[in-house]
Amino acid sequence: MLNNMTDCEEAEGGPNSQGDGNPKESSPFINSSAASDAEKSQQYDGKNMALFEEEMDTSPMVSSLLSSLANYSNLPTGSKEHEEAENNEEGARPSKKPVKVPQLGTLMGVYLPCIQNIFGVILFLRMTWMVGIGGVLGSFIIVFMCCSTTMLTAISMSAIATNGVVPAGGSYYMISRSLGPEFGGAVGICFYLGTTFAGAMYILGCIEILLIYIVPQAAIFKIEGLEGAEAEAALLNNMRVYGTIVLSFMALVVFVGVKYVNKLALVFLACVILSILAVYAGVIKTALDPPVFPVCLLGNRTILSKGYDICAKVIEIDNDTVTTKLWRTFCDSDSINATCDDYFNTNNVTEIQGIPGVTSGILAENLFGNYLEKGMFLEKRGLPSDADPDSPPAGSNRYVLADITSFFTLLVGIYFPSVTGIMAGSNRSGDLRDAQKSIPIGTIAAITTTSIVYMSSVVLFGACIEGVVLRDKFGEGVNGNLVIGTLAWPSPWVIVFGSFFSTCGAGLQSLTGAPRLLQAISRDGIIPFLRVFGHGKANGEPTWALLLTASICEIGIIIASLDAVAPILSMFFLMCYMFVNLACALQTLLRTPNWRPRFKFYHWALSFLGMSLCLSLMFICSWYYAIVAMGIATCIYKYIEFCGAEKEWGDGIRGISLSAARFALMRLEEGPPHTKNWRPQIMVLVSVDAEQNVEQPRLLSLTNQLKAGKGLTIVGTSVQGTFLDNYVESQRADQSLRKLMETEKVKGFSQVVISSNLRDGTSHLVQVGGLGGLKHNTVMVCWPKNWKQPEYHQHFRNFIEVVRETTVASMALLVPKNIHSYPSNGERFTEGHIDVWWIVHDGGMLMLLPFLLRQHKVWRKCKMRIFTVAQMDDNSIQMKKDLIIFLYHLRIDAEVEVVEMHDSDVSAYTYEKTLVMEQRSQILKQMHLTKNEREREIQSITDSSRGSIRRKNQPGLRSQQSMEEASVAEKPEDEVQLIHSKNAASPTSPTSPPAPADKGQTANAEAGKDLFNMKPEWENLNQTDLRRMHTAMRLNEVITKKSKEAKLVLLNMPGPPKNRVGDENYMEFLEVLTEGLNRVLLVRGGGREVITIYS
Repeated sequence: MLNNMTDCEEAEGGPNSQGDGNPKESSPFINSSAASDAEKSQQYDGKNMALFEEEMDTSPMVSSLLSSLANYSNLPTGSKEHEEAENNEEGARPSKKPVKVPQLGTLMGVYLPCIQNIFGVILFLRMTWMVGIGGVLGSFIIVFMCCSTTMLTAISMSAIATNGVVPAGGSYYMISRSLGPEFGGAVGICFYLGTTFAGAMYILGCIEILLIYIVPQAAIFKIEGLEGAEAEAALLNNMRVYGTIVLSFMALVVFVGVKYVNKLALVFLACVILSILAVYAGVIKTALDPPVFPVCLLGNRTILSKGYDICAKVIEIDNDTVTTKLWRTFCDSDSINATCDDYFNTNNVTEIQGIPGVTSGILAENLFGNYLEKGMFLEKRGLPSDADPDSPPAGSNRYVLADITSFFTLLVGIYFPSVTGIMAGSNRSGDLRDAQKSIPIGTIAAITTTSIVYMSSVVLFGACIEGVVLRDKFGEGVNGNLVIGTLAWPSPWVIVFGSFFSTCGAGLQSLTGAPRLLQAISRDGIIPFLRVFGHGKANGEPTWALLLTASICEIGIIIASLDAVAPILSMFFLMCYMFVNLACALQTLLRTPNWRPRFKFYHWALSFLGMSLCLSLMFICSWYYAIVAMGIATCIYKYIEFCGAEKEWGDGIRGISLSAARFALMRLEEGPPHTKNWRPQIMVLVSVDAEQNVEQPRLLSLTNQLKAGKGLTIVGTSVQGTFLDNYVESQRADQSLRKLMETEKVKGFSQVVISSNLRDGTSHLVQVGGLGGLKHNTVMVCWPKNWKQPEYHQHFRNFIEVVRETTVASMALLVPKNIHSYPSNGERFTEGHIDVWWIVHDGGMLMLLPFLLRQHKVWRKCKMRIFTVAQMDDNSIQMKKDLIIFLYHLRIDAEVEVVEMHDSDVSAYTYEKTLVMEQRSQILKQMHLTKNEREREIQSITDSSRGSIRRKNQPGLRSQQSMEEASVAEKPEDEVQLIHSKNAASPTSPTSPPAPADKGQTANAEAGKDLFNMKPEWENLNQTDLRRMHTAMRLNEVITKKSKEAKLVLLNMPGPPKNRVGDENYMEFLEVLTEGLNRVLLVRGGGREVITIYS
């Protein structure tokens, strides 16, 4: 049994399983077809599973599924594999080592890496300065705000991380799979840039410690003797040169092998912890035995420590007054009578203790902020200072000066990087024994620990150290010592070397992590131009990504100022954290079925609070950096969207779309739209051939040109057959529709129904297309081609049924005739007219459609003309005036013309036309001949009727009629195709290749007598049909005369006959009405007003 289970695993979920190429959720148990039928029969033989044999291909046995899931490993392409690959390259183990199951627990896998990443350069180099500038209260608020942000983010992150297995990729994976490829890519790049600039910041911190506190004499650009801007420029140039050297060295170390970085990680972590412990030990010592740490002040100004040896102007040696080095700094000679600086003369020198101790009460003095402008003196509060405002400024190389202008928001931007690094645990999710347990506990514990350390540090620094020392960023008044080092016990060097090694380690970690993050984004394939960075060495080391990372890092090095780089990376990290919170809040509010985190201590309100804090901090830190960062993220988002990220990751944004769509649809249900909001929601009914290709592609071109209304478009067709037998054909037809819609740039939906006959299928489409309030109100259907030929008899019957159904459903109907002659989307009309023949008012569709068409570039240059018909008793002049005023109120520009139609006798040609129409109807009903025989008979009728017309047409008839007769009798019928219109609700049956038929089919009584023994006389004709034919011919005569050269003619479409007996006659009337016109759009309104004069 065990062997059988193993076989089943291999067959159903083994390593040979292939996905679809998309990085969706990996399915360890779904396999396409790994085993042959013989193997399958052996596997399931004797297992009492014969009932489910047919489904074994797609539905694995539970035993197989559980076994596969239990053995699922999600090791990342992380450092362990790189180490193994390198060892294999070195020949240590030629055979491939089996991958071990990850064994890291909460402490080693999450807590300590987070501690190491969070504690960093800012704590050692800027924390004391921040307390001195911002005061204990201000600094405490900053620390509390930043730590709260990261804690709330950690809670959200824990919820996401425990909602299923998080493979390697950490925060990027979590955000992209929660918010979709667009947000995922944008935030992934932001996180990558943040990590890269963090590397630059750590390197700059490392160089600052090296050049200022360890070996100042190593400076290439000497600072000695320089003042102000020159000294600052020399310092920055030193940072640039040494920073580039260190960056190159670190990149080389990372390139040579990650294993060296990982082996040193514990050493670097030990340095950080020892440094912090040394600070706390120093604080305790100040309470018991405050160290002697003098600072020299002149008046209330702090003096540079290199400017004096003894903190006094003169000293007594053997009853002799001797000047000190300080005297020589401020005076022009050693003499007691030398000319000295005014401020030096009028103020006393005071020596105070730089570290009075935690019990000294200095906390009260340091409680509030002391923000400084650049170049201001560092002054102690409470000491007398006698300065003459008119005296020339003293030499800046004598006092400790503020190097930058400081303000509250600057401090926030500089401090925030010291709380980043909370993702270190989730980034190692692949190495953890139980990621769902370790990530929340380890991350939250690490943030709690670091927050306590930071908050206590703020209070302890303010309670132990003198304010002027705290504000001395580079320790210039305390013999060039690191200020936090002066507090440490047993020696300042513990902090100096500890912070130096920790910044080196953090820099290496950044240069290790950032390329891997970029590689993960590249391999997802959502940002095409980054794909090259997905490649690397044979062992997977991301070489190209490392090169790009080092190049971006160099930008930070060139900026050279730690205080300028810190806010940049703050932006990117804050944006990343903001989206983590957004992802959690969305998943919670949308109640996605898959949202079942093991971590229960989260709430959407906490996530929104965290998101709001992140956004606020971004603009507090630096509003212009925030706008740039958001601009970068937006550009990436739009780029991914534009390139079409073909990924479906089950993300929350799709959930939002579904919720928003549901809400909008429910709102639309509340009532019909106001006339002002009416727009054509078009159901386009097309037919497909045997290969499921669309037969009337120009229908979709016309639809695109009508879509200035931005309404809904549904392209529908029906497939004949049964659902079980013809499902594959329907899918093919759907793909064909989608492809054509994409080609024609029609934004909408495709719908295919399978029905036993095409008539019912079309009816179903008209009835059920759309959803809720988002339903079509217009049907577009093609004019049935070759409808006079017997084999296409059913086509025009289907067409007339569509007309009837749209009328019943109060939908508008658009019927383009001669659709093949309509312009494609690429064509342009440089001139011409769109003519509207407004015969009856049916809601204003005739006015609206030309306006919509003229919004499209194909029809933009065409002018609009409106013709209306006046009867004998109408005042045509007044009609024209009224129409011009009406169009003015509608804000539609058009030429207006009123055409007068005088009563006239019915012509002989009309009688003959009606006679032939009725005869054909009778013939088709009464004759039961074969198809070929029927065609021969109809042809003979046609031939006879032509002769009859020539004989009966008297010379007294008007020349216009004879012209029509000739054109009608001789012109072959244009190839016409069936088009679905605004109110057409069902696709007509697929049409065959067009066959020309004579338009002017006429038959006379003699031909009828000879052939069929019938006696039709003109007097016996149906008078209604005769009147309709007369109207159709008269209207056609007028329209042809006025609109022969028009690019498009729109006219009212008459309604179908109530009984089905006259269907052929109805088609004949429409044929006569539109005869001789190239492009005709027959329009039938839906019974409601669609255009209004009101605003």
